[in-house]
Amino acid sequence: MVARYVVSPRGGRRTHPDITSALRAAAARGKPALIEIAPGRYEEAFTVRGEVRLSAAEGPGTVVVERPGGAVLDAFGTVHIQGLTLIGGEADVVGCGSGSLTLEHTRIQARRGVAVHARPGTSVTLRDSAVLHGRVLFDGGRGLVERCRLTDAADNAIAAINGALVTVRGSRIEGSRIHGVRVCDAGAEVVGCELTGTGKAALMADTRARLAVADCAITAVHAEGIMFIEQSRGSVDTTRVTDARHGIGAASGADPVVRGCVLTDCHDTGINVQTEARGTFEDCRIVNAGNVAVFSTRGGAPELLRCRVERGNVGIAVTGGARGRFTEVQVEDLANSALRVLDGSGAAFARVRVERCAAGLEVRGDGGTTAEVSGGVFRDVALAAVAIGGQSRVTVEDVTAEGGALGFGVTEEARLRVTDSTVTAVSGGGAATLGSGQFLARNLTVTGSAALGLYGTGSAYVDVAQSTFTDCAAAGASFEEQAGGQLVDCAVDGTTGVAVIGNGRVDLVGLRTSLKVVRHPEKPAGPPPQIVNIFNGPVFNGPVRDIQVAWGNENVSQHQQRTEGDGSRS
Repeated sequence: MVARYVVSPRGGRRTHPDITSALRAAAARGKPALIEIAPGRYEEAFTVRGEVRLSAAEGPGTVVVERPGGAVLDAFGTVHIQGLTLIGGEADVVGCGSGSLTLEHTRIQARRGVAVHARPGTSVTLRDSAVLHGRVLFDGGRGLVERCRLTDAADNAIAAINGALVTVRGSRIEGSRIHGVRVCDAGAEVVGCELTGTGKAALMADTRARLAVADCAITAVHAEGIMFIEQSRGSVDTTRVTDARHGIGAASGADPVVRGCVLTDCHDTGINVQTEARGTFEDCRIVNAGNVAVFSTRGGAPELLRCRVERGNVGIAVTGGARGRFTEVQVEDLANSALRVLDGSGAAFARVRVERCAAGLEVRGDGGTTAEVSGGVFRDVALAAVAIGGQSRVTVEDVTAEGGALGFGVTEEARLRVTDSTVTAVSGGGAATLGSGQFLARNLTVTGSAALGLYGTGSAYVDVAQSTFTDCAAAGASFEEQAGGQLVDCAVDGTTGVAVIGNGRVDLVGLRTSLKVVRHPEKPAGPPPQIVNIFNGPVFNGPVRDIQVAWGNENVSQHQQRTEGDGSRS
């Protein structure tokens, strides 16, 4: 049977003047106790032992317990607090040393430091409560935070460390100076929560943490919405991040699984994977990223499946020796490149779709810079569908390029292999090879180019077989300067222009055409040729003669604020 005790500073029959005296009487009897506290302000600190329930007799907010200099409540046993307001100073406001502690409809206010401290081996529950300024610390043991509001924490609003297992459900966390929830060498589940205005990552998993996030909304974050570092694992499902610097990040060996999330208006990147981190991202949507929607750098290796990128600057960028696999990704309406692979990185794209972007796939770097495209559509790309430079090596299979200036372009010492692909309705050319680049194509079809089907100049090498060039206004193919190679078993059809404008260095083997094959005339003496600087793809409006083309010489830089291993930035 539960013994009942009443606390009232006004006195009365069988009442106690303060909480401490009621607890002392309950401890003397050694039975489960219910302590009902009358409205008022109590300046005291108390320790609760055994099975005790403390309740505000007239409901939440009517009882204030304050100790300006230190702790207010220490619990040892099975303790239930309901409806109290607890205000503390420098020390832990509420501590659970052993057993279990439940706080319901309770307000805890800490001037700084820890509002609630769950020590190793304990179980602490906060339900329908509010925490102001201080943090809730789960140091080992188990915890539940349900339907709570945590406001303006001077540190992390909630921290789970040293093997703790914590669930945060249906709560709102706002204005934390550091993280909303930090999980370090512990496990946490965060479900149906709102997090806003945190100084660093709203949700942080570090040091082999296990973090599961679902159905959350994260807004106005000064760093990452969600960050996994230091070999952390976990999942993020159906969560929305808006107005963060980075939407979801992974670094230093972390490997999260992210599904069905929406990342909107991120100031820098939507997805950011770096420093040997991995990550699987499925059915996600990144909208209006300020710099790069998906960024893989410094050894990062994400995998994207069925994701969508809309508006913003750059779509997917893989740089700094990183890797990535991108399958069934759609990229639309970007001001810059849809896909970018740079600086010794490698990427594989399968069944991608790019529409209405300034440029399609851009690849540039040393011989370790590679890209593969197997299946894809590039439609209404303003410049080149695929443009590669440096010493990069790229293979393209089963790709359709519709509209824009150029289908495929190679410059410098790069090497591009294209098979079973189609280019239609371009304004400049189906494929162009400049510098000492190499272009190899099988079963390439170019239809309706407003200028050229195939173009080579400089010391480029062209090897094209079993390909067709139809209705190219100026010429099916045009070769200048020292460009060499061969066209084998190709066809040029149409009613305008010529079949090939040759330079005598490209062998025509089995060419099928009813149009003329002509050779560039000898160059007359005179002023030096015109130099044309083209940044992504050349645009030719007629036969091209006596020009030099400097293509791809722009200075490309990827601006990225570096994230350190602890989630901070240098």
